[in-house]
Amino acid sequence: QVQLVESGGGLVQPGGSLRLSCAASGRHFAIYKMGWYRQAPGKSRELAATITTTDSINYADSVKGRFTISRDNAKNTVYLQMNSLKPEDTAVYYCNAMWGLTTYWGQGTQVTVSS
Repeated sequence: QVQLVESGGGLVQPGGSLRLSCAASGRHFAIYKMGWYRQAPGKSRELAATITTTDSINYADSVKGRFTISRDNAKNTVYLQMNSLKPEDTAVYYCNAMWGLTTYWGQGTQVTVSS
């Protein structure tokens, strides 16, 4: 069993930055593919970025060049550095851990980009 706790969300002006963190409890964090997903009001949850156990990274086209995902296996934590934020980045951001058919989700953290 893995529990995921996100932090770092908040209100930021357009063009600003935020860093999200996701701390994982439980064992064997390093075996999980980790990801950040987001869900805007009235929309489906969508991929933002993923990072595999070998640090292979994938970004949604909408965040490429602005967001950076990273992981620290020693701290059981995955990060999402978000720069040049836009109002359309406003969403609840969810951390995800996946291994085989097993998937875990965090409770989400709100990111609001507004002037």
